[in-house]
Amino acid sequence: MSDSSWGAPPPAGQTGYWGSTVGGPLQEAAPAGPTYDAPEAQQTRPMPIVPDGPAYGGDQDDDRGAARLSGPLFRDETFQARELPAETQNPEPMSDVPQPPQAPAPQKKSAGRDLSAAIGVGVGLGVVIVASLFIVKAVFVGVIAIAVVVGLWELTSRLKERKEIRAPLVPLAVGGAAMVVAGYVRGAEGAWVAMALTALATLVWRMTERPEGYLKDVTAGVFAAFYVPFLATFVALMLAADDGPWRVLTFLLLTVVSDTGAYAVGWRFGKHKLAPRISPGKTREGLLGAVLFAMVAGALCMQFLIDGGAWWQGLLLGLAVAASATLGDLGESMIKRDLGIKDMGTLLPGHGGIMDRLDSLLPTAPVVWLLLVVFVGSA
Repeated sequence: MSDSSWGAPPPAGQTGYWGSTVGGPLQEAAPAGPTYDAPEAQQTRPMPIVPDGPAYGGDQDDDRGAARLSGPLFRDETFQARELPAETQNPEPMSDVPQPPQAPAPQKKSAGRDLSAAIGVGVGLGVVIVASLFIVKAVFVGVIAIAVVVGLWELTSRLKERKEIRAPLVPLAVGGAAMVVAGYVRGAEGAWVAMALTALATLVWRMTERPEGYLKDVTAGVFAAFYVPFLATFVALMLAADDGPWRVLTFLLLTVVSDTGAYAVGWRFGKHKLAPRISPGKTREGLLGAVLFAMVAGALCMQFLIDGGAWWQGLLLGLAVAASATLGDLGESMIKRDLGIKDMGTLLPGHGGIMDRLDSLLPTAPVVWLLLVVFVGSA
């Protein structure tokens, strides 16, 4: 800026350096040039600049004042107020009365699964099982073998994914299917021999890979052979009897009724957790529901479905089934919690995987087989 610009009047409507506005009465005339020396300039303090637009007030506007003092003073532009947000221009009146906290909206209980899909899949599986059970026994043995192989695949896959445990699937699948067939054809003796051979095959098969992790892999393999195919073999043992289809149907009905009673009563009345560290959804009320439903169903099944059975035997059978089914469910929940998964698979919509349906059936099979042998014999 040249020295001559100090004496030029500012444009009309623009605030001058001395606080006067061009076009209005002058309070003090400015000199035509810089006739005062530097010391006088240092002693002279300029007056605050007041814009023509709407003023800002309060301490919060100090930054705006600083911006105006440091900005250009003689440019030919008019002051425009900064637009504020709508909520700042028209704030809603605040009530001095404290508002009481609003209660959260009540939430409806949920089963956590697609019930329509679960019911549809359950009905479809029931039709396949009943049809194969009463038409040709050998077909039902094949159904058991297929369920065993798929269950072993799910279990070994989850062990490999979550724990890096490589249990050999091939000897387990072949030995598991052979175990079921041997149990149906040769009885308990054949099942034990097949179990031993399957464990031996698992040990040998794993030797073809590196030795690191051998112990944990073969241990998991032997556990899988016992947990899935060996326990399922007791269903084949029940089927081998003369009234085998009715025994297997009783076993399936009691297990399903126990699970249904636990779910229905626990969902409606459950308040006290049964095993919160293992399965937070299970309650003591649900366990009582499982016992009640299973005992009633057991009395009816032993009275009308099993030759030579009595209703009081059904009460004991139902009680045992409720206990074993609950323990089996908790056992697999323990495995899944250790693996950090919710379901063993996704093969059955609304149910999870095959192992998620076999969890209560597998440990219940030897219990039902043994009690039926005690009550009515093995023929």
